[in-house]
Amino acid sequence: MKRTAFFISDGTGITAETLGNSLLTQFESIHFTSITLPYIDTLEKAEAAVAKINQATKQDGASAIVFDTIINEDIRNLIAASNSFKIDVFATFLKPLENELDTHSSYSVGKSHAIQETSRYKERIASVNFALDNDDGARTQQYDKADIIIVGVSRCGKTPTCLYLALQFGIKAANYPITIEDLEHSGLPNILRNYRDKLFGLTIDPFQLAAIRHERRPNSQYASMNQCEFEVREVEKRLRQVDIKMINTTYFSIEEIATRVMVESGLKRRLA
Repeated sequence: MKRTAFFISDGTGITAETLGNSLLTQFESIHFTSITLPYIDTLEKAEAAVAKINQATKQDGASAIVFDTIINEDIRNLIAASNSFKIDVFATFLKPLENELDTHSSYSVGKSHAIQETSRYKERIASVNFALDNDDGARTQQYDKADIIIVGVSRCGKTPTCLYLALQFGIKAANYPITIEDLEHSGLPNILRNYRDKLFGLTIDPFQLAAIRHERRPNSQYASMNQCEFEVREVEKRLRQVDIKMINTTYFSIEEIATRVMVESGLKRRLA
C-alpha cells in the first residue's frame, strides 16, 4: 500500500516532521512518500500546498496524510479544506494545555527552533566546531576539554555520532579511530590511557563494516572480511579488558546511538 504524507509548517517543518515520522514508522506495511512544505506563511503558498495535496490524493487513490503546525487560522482553515486526512499538531495539543494551564498560548511562529538565548546558541556552535576539530584523532591535545571521547574501528559511526551529540545536546565529543597500527601493540593506544573515564566505545557487525568499507575502498585489504572481523574482535576485547562501555551500532540510527551514549555515559543535555 502507498500513501503520501505531507509535513506542513509556517516555520521549518521540523516539529511536524519529527512527530509525523514517529507515528508513521509504526505502520511498516505501508510505503509513505514524504513531502515537507516549510514556510507556508501566506494564503498563496497555502493554495499551492493544497493543490499538491489534492494531486497526491488523486494519484494514490487514497487521502494524503497531512501533519501541520500552522499558527495562522486562515491558513490552517485553507489546508483543512484539502482532500486529506489532517492532523493539526498545535490544535491537538495546545488547546488541552491552555485549559490545564488556564492561560492562552502565544501562538508564535518558529518558537521551538528560534535562537532563544545567545549563550546556548554559541554553546551549540562551539560543540559542533569541537567535534569537527577533534574528528578522527586529529587533535588529541584537546582531549582534556572533551566531555566524551568516542572510540572504535574506522567507519563504525563515530563521526556522525559526535556531530549529533554536539548539535542536539551541546556535548563536546571527540573521536579516535583504533587502527590496525594501534592493534600491533597491547592494550589501548597510549594517548587514550590518560582519558579512560571519558572513553565510550562503538562497535559494529563485521559484515556491515565490510559493506561500508567496500563503498569507500572497493576490494581492498581494509574492506576485506578477515580484516574487519579481526579489527572488531580485537577492539571489543581491549575495551572489555579495561571496562569501557560500548554500543553495537549495526541496527541503530545515529539518533538512537547518540541518545544511548548520553544515557549510558550519564552525560546531561546542555541545550534546552
